[in-house]
Amino acid sequence: MAAKKSAPFRAGSVAIVGRPNVGKSTLLNRILGEHVAIVTPRPQTTRTRILGVWNGKGAQLALFDTPGLHRAKGALNRRMVEVALSTLKAVDAVLMLVEAGTGPGGRVEVGEATRWAIEEVARSGRPAILGVNKMDRAPRPTLLPVIDAYRGLHAWEEIVPFSALTGENVDALLDALVTHAPEADAPLFPPDVLTDQAERQLAAEYVREQVMLHTREEIPYAAAVEVEAFDESARREGGGLVRIAALISVERDSQKAIVIGKRGAMLKRIGTRARERLEALLGCKVFLALEVKVDERWSERASSLDRLGIR
Repeated sequence: MAAKKSAPFRAGSVAIVGRPNVGKSTLLNRILGEHVAIVTPRPQTTRTRILGVWNGKGAQLALFDTPGLHRAKGALNRRMVEVALSTLKAVDAVLMLVEAGTGPGGRVEVGEATRWAIEEVARSGRPAILGVNKMDRAPRPTLLPVIDAYRGLHAWEEIVPFSALTGENVDALLDALVTHAPEADAPLFPPDVLTDQAERQLAAEYVREQVMLHTREEIPYAAAVEVEAFDESARREGGGLVRIAALISVERDSQKAIVIGKRGAMLKRIGTRARERLEALLGCKVFLALEVKVDERWSERASSLDRLGIR
């Protein structure tokens, strides 16, 4: 009897795209089991492309979290959308996310901006899977109308409802992505690679995450974070300490006052939560020093966006 032929190894790259706040970063973190992409309730939290590498049985996926697709105004938002659109052209497949749930009377209204995003996915020419996220928030009977509403808008390879928050049906989503990944002779990345983000970059993102979570609505879009010093010499020498100095830039004096807070209380709160996140990531004690400065219109200057890695 002939030996049963084993299934081919598959390895491919996938762009996770969709409108702002559909759960792209939450999904990436769920799949990886690590907090590699910051998550807040505010739109446009993700500003650049973030790689996460998933290894499964007989397969590897390079998953790219991307900024939300939207009709952008301003240099920063335009650059973010450019990042997402350029990622579409550089991958093997696309995972387009939308939200479960229906409106009044059970209607499903697909907005103009979502239709535009789907058109961009179609224009890429890549095989596309539709992921219907947040099924944990929607009664089961409302899933079918959502699926039907989107089915005719593109020739999706598959449509998979799931919940990035609870993990429900994420395995089925991964199976669908693996099915459409190319056969490969070897993985794209070594098995110990989780992300392409350096610890220094993750530190800046963890601080920005806490700024977005703790300050008023006007602050998140005006805040940028750069790590000016990342000294891990004590960790290498067995001392178990990393010293980090980060600069938070805002665009107005009033914003600086909000980030610092009364007698520095807000900045201390931001620093404490970011430090806790960093200690969990690095597996050691962290000394985190934060400074806030006003850098007027930084979000409109190409040089600032380049320096921050938004490209």
